[in-house]
Amino acid sequence: MLEKRASGVVLHVSSLPNAYGIGSLGAGARTFIDFLQKAGQRYWQILPLSPTGFGDSPYQSCSTRAGNPYFIDLDLLVETGMLEQGEADAVRRPPDHVDYDALYQTRLPLLRAAFARGREKLAGELAAFRRAQADWLPDYALFMAIKARFGMLPLSEWPDKDLLAREPKAMRSARTELCDECAFYEFMQYLFFTQWTQLRDYAREKGILIIGDVPIYVSEDSVEVWAESRLFLLSGPGRPSVVAGVPPDLYSETGQLWGNPLYNWKVHELDGFAWWIDRIRHTRTLCDVVRIDHFRGFHTYWEVGAGEDTALGGCWRKGPGLKLVRALKAAFPKLDIIAEDLGDLDEAAWSFIGKSGLPGMSVLIYGFDPEGESLYLPHKIPPFRVAYTSTHDAPTFVEWLTDEANEAEREFAGEYMRLRVEEGLAWGAVKSVWGCPAGLAMAPLQDILGLGADARMNKPSTLGGLNWRWRVREEALNDEVAQRLRRITQVYRRLPDK
Repeated sequence: MLEKRASGVVLHVSSLPNAYGIGSLGAGARTFIDFLQKAGQRYWQILPLSPTGFGDSPYQSCSTRAGNPYFIDLDLLVETGMLEQGEADAVRRPPDHVDYDALYQTRLPLLRAAFARGREKLAGELAAFRRAQADWLPDYALFMAIKARFGMLPLSEWPDKDLLAREPKAMRSARTELCDECAFYEFMQYLFFTQWTQLRDYAREKGILIIGDVPIYVSEDSVEVWAESRLFLLSGPGRPSVVAGVPPDLYSETGQLWGNPLYNWKVHELDGFAWWIDRIRHTRTLCDVVRIDHFRGFHTYWEVGAGEDTALGGCWRKGPGLKLVRALKAAFPKLDIIAEDLGDLDEAAWSFIGKSGLPGMSVLIYGFDPEGESLYLPHKIPPFRVAYTSTHDAPTFVEWLTDEANEAEREFAGEYMRLRVEEGLAWGAVKSVWGCPAGLAMAPLQDILGLGADARMNKPSTLGGLNWRWRVREEALNDEVAQRLRRITQVYRRLPDK
């Protein structure tokens, strides 16, 4: 991946343009792929494709394998006769932000209508899909069917303790009683994976490779914690004994308390890290490059007692380290992996990143300490790294420059990048990253468009607000922007080979 200079754009599927309240795998996604091709880009980086969970976050999902049903394109269902146009029109929403409340109320009833019309017609395809996904789909479908029966209560609050503990008799009864509901959840996954495969084929035809995202942790309210409990540190069925987070950082004085259950790494190692290998193998079927979020957690991770209000009382624990990295490399010798290595790393953690042999991330907005010599200054970024203007968890470049940088940082950044208001401040950031030595240069679409605080994707340690809601309008993906980005990409020798 990093042998040749290339570039790309970060945009989650939820942010794509369409008329139905959230981005999907249909025409809006193809419009964006066409935009990337016109702009001379090689990569499209997305966030996790899994269903969103607590706080509408794609990093708090009920499954590491399932696709988000909200991404199923309604227009494609109309074309195949599984929905009527009037049914789709009834859930149209303004295009600027994802309306998660409306989606929660309206999307599954609409997909149930498609299920009623399509299940018999697609019986053969559905049976083949179940066979192909037999290692995860039955447990996922049953997990979701049980949650639906219990009013979507989290796993730890299920009233049926036998089902919570997966007692065989209770499991057999549930599979029988909830057979139709399980079939519905399997049907939605069939639609998602069918549409995603078609979209990925379209991207390949246009010369676009997709960078996927693997969160290091799973949600405590997930099928994995329920069905594979021995892999986690739990005090009882569905109840973590310790949870994940990070110590105080630039986002929070009390640290970030994520609440995800931590892994029982001894069990993973005894299994030869089979669960992680299977997880990466599944992700590999969906994308071309894999970004592993919070990669430093494999070296050392922050452990907080379950029930704590903040992450302040946590402590560092040793992770599996290079043993896991070697297992993944042995299983996937040709797979490109990006190690998200942001945060406050000590010398040992930096050494681990280096010994992993995987490219880390350098983020421009963290580079402008006028008194220091940041390794994120563009001229100091080595070829074997991935350079970003910003990330989904950080302010957009314009937001950082105008709202968050102090006067000295702003002055240094402006002088270093020769920023000009008449050009557009963010274009100076794009040029700086595209011109740096890093093999791969990336920018969130918000930075390509020069957007500010109202376009930020997520603000860590906060819930609600604009988090995970930003969307782009189709008219923003125009030829003028594409040609300007293409020219910058050509000047800095990052155009793909013809």
